[in-house]
Amino acid sequence: MYLEHFGLTEPPFRITPVTEFFFSGANRGDILDALIYSLSEAEGIIKVSGEVGSGKTMLCRMLLERLPDHVETIYLANPSLSREEMLYAIADGLGLDIDGERVGVIMRNIQNKLEEKAREGKRIVVLVDEAHAMPPDTLEELRLLYNLQVGNFKLLQIVLFGQPELDTKLNQPNMRQLKDRIVHHFNMQPLSRNILESYLMFRMRAAGYHGPNVFSPSALKLIADTSNGLLRRVNILADKSLLAAFVEDTHNIETRHVQAAMRDSELKPVRSMPVKTLLFGSALAMLLIAGLAVWLMADEPQTPPAQASAPLTLSPPIEAQPDNTVAPAADAGASPEPQPAPNQAPEPEKAAATPAPPAPSGTGTSTPKDDGLHTGSAQSVVATAVDSSAASAKTSLFEQRLEAGRQLLEQAASANPGQEQTTASIQLFYKEEFKRESIEGFLRRANGLGVLSEIYLVPVKSGDKNGLRILYGAYPSISAARNATGDLPARYQEAFATSIYIW
Repeated sequence: MYLEHFGLTEPPFRITPVTEFFFSGANRGDILDALIYSLSEAEGIIKVSGEVGSGKTMLCRMLLERLPDHVETIYLANPSLSREEMLYAIADGLGLDIDGERVGVIMRNIQNKLEEKAREGKRIVVLVDEAHAMPPDTLEELRLLYNLQVGNFKLLQIVLFGQPELDTKLNQPNMRQLKDRIVHHFNMQPLSRNILESYLMFRMRAAGYHGPNVFSPSALKLIADTSNGLLRRVNILADKSLLAAFVEDTHNIETRHVQAAMRDSELKPVRSMPVKTLLFGSALAMLLIAGLAVWLMADEPQTPPAQASAPLTLSPPIEAQPDNTVAPAADAGASPEPQPAPNQAPEPEKAAATPAPPAPSGTGTSTPKDDGLHTGSAQSVVATAVDSSAASAKTSLFEQRLEAGRQLLEQAASANPGQEQTTASIQLFYKEEFKRESIEGFLRRANGLGVLSEIYLVPVKSGDKNGLRILYGAYPSISAARNATGDLPARYQEAFATSIYIW
């Protein structure tokens, strides 16, 4: 209806996935590239999680189009399949005629076909959309299929696309064998307000629009607040806002047009607490904490230094792999962050705590080749133990943070393998090839911001290239890490398309 009014050739904000409208910002393009690389060169089960309407199905469709010719795909759009129905679907995708056969016969035919494909140099990938809705028995059958191999070569690869409920399901005790086989974890981040304008105009241009930006700053803010950065909601609000502007015979999208779209869609912005309420609540909480601390100090005997608590040990990561890589073009070096004077020594690190004895060995996941953990808290005993050992003024900041990552990796490797614990970190960016001088500059600016102790450098081997993962903190759950992204320094939030990395 409004196409001619805005000079469009097709609707720009359809909620049906159309690959021509794929937006590579907000880590989508990075995840797509990492998926293509992983499925072409590596093995293992891959998980992609994101909220409802974050663009998982669109990413899955893009993957179907971009995979190289030697990779053949089987797309399971309906996850609510029984164990037998799922086997029939995969057999049908392989071109097998197994009507009425028993499960054992179906499995044997599938394995024979997969071995034939492997001899032809083909890779078979099963893409499961909405995997959070798949029954546990069906997920377990997928795991058994993944175990099929010839020599050291896996016959099948699996990618699970699902909502955060998939993480909850995989954390169940009966799912631990499947979870241990997941080697790559990617999280679809919502659009930030800074990226929203680029996204809207990208869709408008892809639909044939050639004029100036039609969305006013106030309209953009309201769309961001109401959509929470979820693509489907953004598309709904933008589409109906264009219609409202067309009815008024105007080409500028203002707040009133977005409000009309909100009423029609029954969407409301996320309400934040008034500033006065927040200040009062914060002050009251600080008083309560201070009072409790005084009471505890007066009531409890002081612990001698020799009996200080051992640092917290973290469960080891599943495996370190190159994941959602972020282009280094948006390095924090572009931000005019304060730097220390040329002769100024790095910020003194915190006092060391007594290290914990190694936990007993068990039968858990294998020790990863590379990665680092950090508690992400100023009171972290682990952080103080690690940072103090690397605080030599003669050591460069690069070597300090590299050593910090190495020691935290050793700390994680000594944890009890039987622990049911998830640790998630915020990945600022990943560089496949890097110059040490640029990383040193980034670390000096991090020191000036007072967050150097939160930064960990983790080397990553990707083929014949030596990459580097730059991580910020470590948190006890995915949701805790996701919430902590809002506490990053403002310049980091603007410069990096962060992602959540699960250990």
